[in-house]
Amino acid sequence: MPGRNALIAIAVVVLFGLVVLAWQTGVMDGARPEPTSAATPARPARASSGDGQHHAVLLMYHRFGEDRYPATSIRVEQFEAHIAYLQEHGFNVLPLPKIIDHFERGEPLPPRTVGITVDDAYRSAFEVARPLLEAANMPWTLFVTTDQPDRRLGDFMSWDDIRDLDADPLVTIGHHSGAHHHMPDHDSATNRHDTARASARFEAELGHVPDLYAYPFGEYSNAVLEVVQSFDFRAAFGQHSGVAHVDEPRFELPRFAMNENWGRMDRFEERIHTKPLPVRDISPSDSLVVRNNPPQFEFTLDDPAVQPGQVGCFPSGGIEASIERDGRRLTVVPQSAFPPGRARINCTAPYGDGTFRWFGRQFVVREQTRDGHTPRSDPGAGVPESP
Repeated sequence: MPGRNALIAIAVVVLFGLVVLAWQTGVMDGARPEPTSAATPARPARASSGDGQHHAVLLMYHRFGEDRYPATSIRVEQFEAHIAYLQEHGFNVLPLPKIIDHFERGEPLPPRTVGITVDDAYRSAFEVARPLLEAANMPWTLFVTTDQPDRRLGDFMSWDDIRDLDADPLVTIGHHSGAHHHMPDHDSATNRHDTARASARFEAELGHVPDLYAYPFGEYSNAVLEVVQSFDFRAAFGQHSGVAHVDEPRFELPRFAMNENWGRMDRFEERIHTKPLPVRDISPSDSLVVRNNPPQFEFTLDDPAVQPGQVGCFPSGGIEASIERDGRRLTVVPQSAFPPGRARINCTAPYGDGTFRWFGRQFVVREQTRDGHTPRSDPGAGVPESP
């Protein structure tokens, strides 16, 4: 008969063996913990929208090397410098559909993610931009207005060109309407008919309808949003400045416009390193301004790392503005009315590493008349405003 001390020793050994067995089989306090070595890192929690993991800087171009159109064109040497900078500084240029995939699933994007977009299908995009992007193995999205190749205008690509690009694995074809008109100036029935007509042309010429949409001139209103969302698009893009991020409305995604002026390297570098400035509860909810000009622009900061006093807001056209702060609620009051056309308010805050957080909103300003509002004159297809 073993002694008392021997029995205690046996019990301790048995108990230790049970503990080891429980740890190995994962039944003690949940599953067995994963090792956290450099070879097998622990799975990270979902990053916030402002930490560089859930956002992408989207660039928008129109013409390339067409110096007589400086408002919509970028010089070839500027575009070459943009491509070289992206390559040399570790940026990840991804296809636009893949960026939207990540947004839809809430999955992190690679650091320094960039998307390249080109509006209006000018021939210079085919003849100048395509070879440069192909040499750099950079994907890009071309937003096509179907009336332009249908009319066989000399400045624009043909359907043969567009089919060639559609077959290129680096290129995504996007939807940019049929008539390229100012959508907020038309009723919903007209906009719905134009979108459906363009979709039919894409189906006839390409065998499919693009599922990404870019608003002509970047202009939209609540009524326009409702029309576009009634189709099978995954996302839609404006021409207002800012950084696209996972928490932003999927049919109001911003892009930084690039032209000869805004494509200068100092400005390009500033924008390419910009982070999002997440906000919520935006007022007014409609971008169309007919009455109440200038609009009283309000939003609530949605990132606790940003202090209200750090934020500055700047209306377009050199208009001064005051900012009223009530906790994390900011009210931006422009000091004079916006002229008819496109107007913007850009709000920024320092990020801490010499870069900026950025939130922008574009307004479509129309004059009030007895019959509604007066459309402004058209200054030219796709002219980007100053970002």
